[in-house]
Amino acid sequence: MLGELLGALTGSRTNLLLIFLPLAIGLELAHASETWVFIAAALSIVPLASLIGEGTEAVATRVGPGIGGLLNATFGNGAELLIAGFALEAGLVDVVKASVAGSILGNTLLVLGAAMFLGGLGRTSQTFSATGASAKSLSLFLAVAGLTMPAVFDMTVLGSLDRSSLALDELSLASALVLLGVYVAGLIFSLRTHADMFIGAGGEAADDHGHAMSMNGAVVLLAISTALTAVAAELLVGAVEGAARALGMTDLFIGFIVVAVVGNAAEHYSAIIFARKNQMQLAINIAKDSSVQIALLVAPVLVLMSWIIGRPMNLVFNPFELFGLGLAVFAVTFVSLDGESNWFEGLLLLALYLIVGMTTYFVPVLR
Repeated sequence: MLGELLGALTGSRTNLLLIFLPLAIGLELAHASETWVFIAAALSIVPLASLIGEGTEAVATRVGPGIGGLLNATFGNGAELLIAGFALEAGLVDVVKASVAGSILGNTLLVLGAAMFLGGLGRTSQTFSATGASAKSLSLFLAVAGLTMPAVFDMTVLGSLDRSSLALDELSLASALVLLGVYVAGLIFSLRTHADMFIGAGGEAADDHGHAMSMNGAVVLLAISTALTAVAAELLVGAVEGAARALGMTDLFIGFIVVAVVGNAAEHYSAIIFARKNQMQLAINIAKDSSVQIALLVAPVLVLMSWIIGRPMNLVFNPFELFGLGLAVFAVTFVSLDGESNWFEGLLLLALYLIVGMTTYFVPVLR
């Protein structure tokens, strides 16, 4: 197993960037500029995301694309949940909400768009299960509805998105419990009763690189890489606000775009790698599973966690965030209808993400 881990570390020149993790820790301990801490932490996440993708690929070749995509999304979102918990305890509620919404948007448009675009280059089309993709799109639609109704309640009953009440907090808690129930039902649907829908047609066989690592070696690599990614991501989030201020970014852009993109680095890398190998079903599973987990698992768990620590967090999101999520869900649903993708459809998703991102950069604080 040790030889497998060493092989994974020395198998790519990108892993040389791992040196930036201890550098980021040193800069943080030395109270250096937050901008430099941010840059060092961000660079260290790149090889860590690569290692997570390599470990997940080795596992996925043995357990299938359904569980493989679920595992990748779980490892990728574990660090986000941990970091969001620390931010919630520190009282950074708006940043937590923006990062949750931005993660869903990034996975549905940026990750999936990049996978379809790069995977489609040189190919006429790539195939995947339309039924499975539609089921996940419906889960996303329900999640966005669950995240929207507390805002509708706040606006219509309380008259402003700035106001709060015990009824609003209780509505958010009840909505969170419903979303968690849907998440559990989705696991049963995709992994037990309808697992065959998520094993897509088409796709090339994985190369020998993924088979070279044993299951135990892959699990250990995933565990170590995820733990180190959590450290790097925590350093990055701790410095991102100061760095963004220095670069002239707004709070909305920080959470909705910057933190979300960095937090989803593992999904970005893995989905693109699988798409390039014509394993679009696995790429679809990674992108959509991660979005579904953020909406149906991470957000509700954060609400429950906020009640445990005595600082209830409601599910009232910025209306700009909700509108962006609605556009993303509709776009991905339409793209997934026929069970095929190509580079142009991927480009359209990327273009929509770019438009939302550019607009976010210029939007002042709405709340």
